[in-house]
Amino acid sequence: MASNERGRITARVSSVVEETLKEAAELSGVLLNQFVVQASLEKAQQIIDRERFLKLSRADADLILNALAGEPQPNPAMVELFERHKELTKNDLFNGTARHKTKTT
Repeated sequence: MASNERGRITARVSSVVEETLKEAAELSGVLLNQFVVQASLEKAQQIIDRERFLKLSRADADLILNALAGEPQPNPAMVELFERHKELTKNDLFNGTARHKTKTT
């Protein structure tokens, strides 16, 4: 929450869980509520960070950066399309003049 308002969270747990949390809070030197809130917040932040950020190895990061920095290479379909375009424009088939020539002949 961005304001000074306070929310309330309650949870029912088994006595074993309660005793474990109390012991951990005592060992940490904080009250049970403080411990539960802090532990929950830490876990929540871990989950949020894991889902928001992509973690890459150095090698993977270098691979991506090099791919982005290099000249894009056309795939085979793109090469074929460019070749076809060259042929069509070379023979005046692409700009409509071939159709005109056919009608007048």
